[in-house]
Amino acid sequence: MPPIEIIAHRGASRERPENTVAAFTRAVELGADGIELDVHLSADGVLFVHHDAVPHDAPSPALAHRDIRSMTLEELRAFRVGGQPIPTLAQVIEAIGDRLTVYCELKGPGTADAAVRLLEKRGSAAAVHAFDHRQVAVARRLAPALARGVLETSYHIVPTDSMASVDARDLWQAAELIDREMVDAVHARGGRLIAWTVDDPSMMRQLAMLGVDALCTNDVALCRSTLGR
Repeated sequence: MPPIEIIAHRGASRERPENTVAAFTRAVELGADGIELDVHLSADGVLFVHHDAVPHDAPSPALAHRDIRSMTLEELRAFRVGGQPIPTLAQVIEAIGDRLTVYCELKGPGTADAAVRLLEKRGSAAAVHAFDHRQVAVARRLAPALARGVLETSYHIVPTDSMASVDARDLWQAAELIDREMVDAVHARGGRLIAWTVDDPSMMRQLAMLGVDALCTNDVALCRSTLGR
């Protein structure tokens, strides 16, 4: 099998609460090559790492059912995910140091500017991606040297069209839609194909044989074992 990058989806989320410092440091311990995380911007301009725009299990009625972008740093510090605080992107970067690549999904509106400022210092050990390709375009304008990716859940007639629209390096493709033609098209453009989210060993092996460049997984240990790492 060709070497394949293993990206921990929201950290080592099979073993620790997702998108927490505990999950990301566990991914380092397990030997992941990169971590994938989601960011939203708080009301006072701080990037928080969380999947949903509205956090669950609010610590008080006053904070229930509120969007992250409506709350301040101090208010968000009161939330917990599986007993762990919701971290800021800066805290995650500090916790993992330079040990692996940070793949940052620009989840909330207006996150590109703040994310780029934190991530571009990491050079090749950082990249941004999004379902909202307009945010990827903003990142391109602000930091052309920072690697970019587009997220897809559909199979385009020309698989690389969305990549070309923002000059993306990475195509993040829903794993079940990947085939040899897509892999070849992405590689012919000089890009990378990242499959998400892959937790089944047989699918890991199948995608590896197709030649994908990276697997985004909840189970880093299983993925390493399956790929013979």
